[in-house]
Amino acid sequence: MNHHEKNIFYKEVFNILAVLYILLLFELLTNSEGSITHGFNIIPFSEITRYTFGSKLFMLNVIGNILIFMPFGFFVADYVKPKSILPVTLISCIVSSTVEFIQLNIGRSFDIDDVILNVLGSILGYLLYIALEAIKKHLPKIFQKDGLYNLICLIIIIALIFYLLKLMGVLV
Repeated sequence: MNHHEKNIFYKEVFNILAVLYILLLFELLTNSEGSITHGFNIIPFSEITRYTFGSKLFMLNVIGNILIFMPFGFFVADYVKPKSILPVTLISCIVSSTVEFIQLNIGRSFDIDDVILNVLGSILGYLLYIALEAIKKHLPKIFQKDGLYNLICLIIIIALIFYLLKLMGVLV
């Protein structure tokens, strides 16, 4: 089989970001340091409703669980290219449930509310992906070219490098 897929810079950077995201997500969700909660919650919405809307705990636990899985839904949508929301929902449900079972087995807790919020985050990430793809299709042809996205990606990487160098005190 002679497979000559063209390597496109911004897509390679996207792939690296996806791998880094998965590694960081796994580290964040399976880190047992400082964990004080242990247990098993299988009653939907019982933990979510404990928090006062807008409170720090609400933002951290509810909004945090949604936001942390939004990139997951985006990356899954990009790799799977599903025709409907169902594959993204199933994949995120399986992954989130697996993470919760791992947490239970490393001294943390299993919480069905976390699964619900993670799946919601994945669905929002999927919807963001669909929206951006729709916008991209309606842009003028010049804005749909890989070269433009490569250039934008390169500019962002250079800007990040300069920012990091400035944070480290190398640049004044």
